[in-house]
Amino acid sequence: CTVIFTRIMTKDLHKPISILFCNLALSDLFTSFSGFWISVLFITNPDITIFGSEDMLAPYALYTASILSTIYNLVSIGIERYLAVAKIMRTRIRVTRNHSIAVVLTNWVLAFLFGCLPLMGWNCLHSEKYSSVLYSPFCVNYLIFIAIPNVVIAFLIPLFTYLRIIIILRKRKLRMKACGQATGTYKSAEIQVARTSIFIWLLALISYAPFFAGVILDATNYQCHSDLYPGIYIFRNCTAMLITINCLGNPIIYTLKNKTLAAKLKALKCISINRLRACTI
Repeated sequence: CTVIFTRIMTKDLHKPISILFCNLALSDLFTSFSGFWISVLFITNPDITIFGSEDMLAPYALYTASILSTIYNLVSIGIERYLAVAKIMRTRIRVTRNHSIAVVLTNWVLAFLFGCLPLMGWNCLHSEKYSSVLYSPFCVNYLIFIAIPNVVIAFLIPLFTYLRIIIILRKRKLRMKACGQATGTYKSAEIQVARTSIFIWLLALISYAPFFAGVILDATNYQCHSDLYPGIYIFRNCTAMLITINCLGNPIIYTLKNKTLAAKLKALKCISINRLRACTI
């Protein structure tokens, strides 16, 4: 919420990449909210989160849509960063605010379209044969349809974009070095991009790999809910906690490390303190 508020209130942060950052924070907010909703249902009535119920369709659908939106935003940010670096080499490539807004709307449409498929009828409320053990009343084939393509998208596309950014920066650094020019700026940029990409990969791997493993286990498992209780559901809760940690880590990696945003946060804090002192006087 702090990231969203700061970017909305600061006019010079209304750049294409800032719109994507703000939307990523919004996606993380929805993920945390839907996860909290599921946690409340688990506390008040654990049976419906274990054996499945119609009441779980809406929170699970919102949870799925928000996770998909987060993944699509991470991919969009990687592509935008690549185009921002590549436009120096190719002057025709230029990402505008309208492009970012269109990407944001497309991400949400796709996320809600795929996330709300169980609400449209693709569920196993009346058929236990293909029902998921971990996320009942979702169907196993729906989880496979959602998990496998998006895991591939989330890992392969950022890998390509950030590697290409590092390669472009290194080539330009070598060219400038050959011409006898200073290369300290490009070396610093290359290190920063490399560190950021490593953080992204580690955070995504730690956060989503256990969930993907749970989906694979769910697809290959043919035991009943009672046979797997409680160990498998403890594992499920741990995967949900890791996804929440990802929502906390994204603002740190993408936004709070941004010097401009950090300065604006500090400025807003100073303004609020000065106003409080003025009101006290």
